[in-house]
Amino acid sequence: MMDWLREAPLDWAYLFLFLLAMARANITYWIGRGVVAGVSHSRFERFLEGPIYLRARRFVARWGILAVPLSFLTVGIQTAVNASAGMSRMPLARYLPAVVVGCLLWALIYATVGMAVVYAALAVGWQWIVLAVALLAVGTVLWIRYRRRNG
Repeated sequence: MMDWLREAPLDWAYLFLFLLAMARANITYWIGRGVVAGVSHSRFERFLEGPIYLRARRFVARWGILAVPLSFLTVGIQTAVNASAGMSRMPLARYLPAVVVGCLLWALIYATVGMAVVYAALAVGWQWIVLAVALLAVGTVLWIRYRRRNG
């Protein structure tokens, strides 16, 4: 698949990535709706209070409807935000326009700069990928700690 995507014209790569993001986000939204319906008032309800879900809920509470498209510009909470939108039963009339905007942004990033970074990392070698991921993880943790301390 990577070869096809690399050789595809930009508009086709963009369309493919957009559709991929839309499928993933909407499936996650509907899974979120189903999870709440299935685990409410059961012994598994405590899993809805896990740290990633709570972080996503705080993000949604802080940014409201903008949380959905903004999550596509972050690393690590896209799935949790889309699931949170489903779990909170965000109306489709609000969710669909927001997720379309987010998927358009995500596809643009990955069809241009994002995939170039992935291909460059693959060309460099796995050791550098591991180092980059580790640095990104450390940077993300530091950023989160800074944001928590400074509001």
